[in-house]
Amino acid sequence: MEIKTAEFTLSAPSVGMCPADTKPEYAFIGRSNVGKSSLINMLCRNKKLAKTSATPGKTMLINHFIINREWYLVDLPGYGYAKRSKSELKKLEQMINGYILQREQLMNVFLLVDIRLEPQKIDLEFINWLGASSVPFCIVFTKADKLTNAKIQANVAAYKRKLSETWEDLPPMFITSSDSRLGREEVLDYIDMINKSV
Repeated sequence: MEIKTAEFTLSAPSVGMCPADTKPEYAFIGRSNVGKSSLINMLCRNKKLAKTSATPGKTMLINHFIINREWYLVDLPGYGYAKRSKSELKKLEQMINGYILQREQLMNVFLLVDIRLEPQKIDLEFINWLGASSVPFCIVFTKADKLTNAKIQANVAAYKRKLSETWEDLPPMFITSSDSRLGREEVLDYIDMINKSV
């Protein structure tokens, strides 16, 4: 798939404020500072599309971007940012859960995971919640350019072993790098495949 146009549509504080049309949506989410905005910008070949920041936890709203005027890429707030108050965290959790569970147009969640780290409890809990909620998702490993190929394969294998403790069928997985554009075609082809099956 080739992305010809990618435009910001709106930022919504709740699922009820999201766009009213029925185009398919693909949500991107991950822990704060996992490289979500950089990945979105890399996929769309537009460095200024999603706002990147050195400060984690900048995204506080559900951000919609219309791609090729055919489908939406949705930038969800990062989770697990420790410097928020409990009430802020609760509000964010309700907003994220509300969108993921109630948005009928949501085709797939792309869960971003930093490939340099061993499986994190907060990510595993989110993966298990998606599975228990019957939400289609896949895992996108980010920052692969920071590791050797051997280390990448070892870390992915470790993740698969960990998930296999509780999962019979593992979700699709993609290895990406925003700097080298690794994985760009694979992720976009996956979206294209789902769009064609709708």
